[in-house]
Amino acid sequence: MLTISQLAAYAGVTVRAVRHYHKIGLLPEPGRDRSGYRSYNSAAVVRLIRIHTLADAGVPLARVQELLDAAPEDFEDGVQEIDKELRAEVRRLQDSRRRLARLAAGDHLALPQSVVGYLERLRGLGVSERYVEMERDAWIMVAALVPDAIDVVIAAKHEQLDDPDAQKLYSLVSEAVDNQGDEALLVEIADILERMYVRAFEAGHLSDEPFDDKFVELLDAVMLESAPESVRLLAILEERGWKGWTRIEQVPDGLTRS
Repeated sequence: MLTISQLAAYAGVTVRAVRHYHKIGLLPEPGRDRSGYRSYNSAAVVRLIRIHTLADAGVPLARVQELLDAAPEDFEDGVQEIDKELRAEVRRLQDSRRRLARLAAGDHLALPQSVVGYLERLRGLGVSERYVEMERDAWIMVAALVPDAIDVVIAAKHEQLDDPDAQKLYSLVSEAVDNQGDEALLVEIADILERMYVRAFEAGHLSDEPFDDKFVELLDAVMLESAPESVRLLAILEERGWKGWTRIEQVPDGLTRS
């Protein structure tokens, strides 16, 4: 006959584990002898080893009881079912790891791949990380609030980036974000924007964005809060007959130049 410590040692588990198995009904708890100690026989050792083997193999304790008491064919079916569940859990965890790996890059947080690709293109043009982060914050809102519009808008942004003026614009805007207060730089940016606005107006595409007024205000607020120098840039543009950032409109009595 064995003490609880000896039983645990034979099975390769802790005394605490034995007591837990008693508590949840996996291992019958023997009565006490005349000295007040519990004594375990060889059958308890065999059962405890089987419990430990199943648990160590990944079988949930809630399923161990049914396997211990199952007929051979039912035992095999039960093991296969648990294996299927474990494989599904492994796939779920692997997917979570892949998502976490993408999130570690920062841009993938709440953004579809199309937007991530666009931000990478901006980096490829030499746009500063601070400006990319500003764009990223705006795109997170677009992806969350108007997900159905994201692909159309991104396609238009990629088309816009094919324009040498747009590429130069992003370079200058990036520089302005990192070097606040440079009036000459803001004027140069306004010159490029004005040329682009005129071309868009003539082509009938000046305000093609699919956003409502409130959302336009929200996107503009992101830009104004993140880059205070944009207030001065918008003032220069309004003097020339254009207003807005997300949605561009002509000022009725503006001094638009072509």
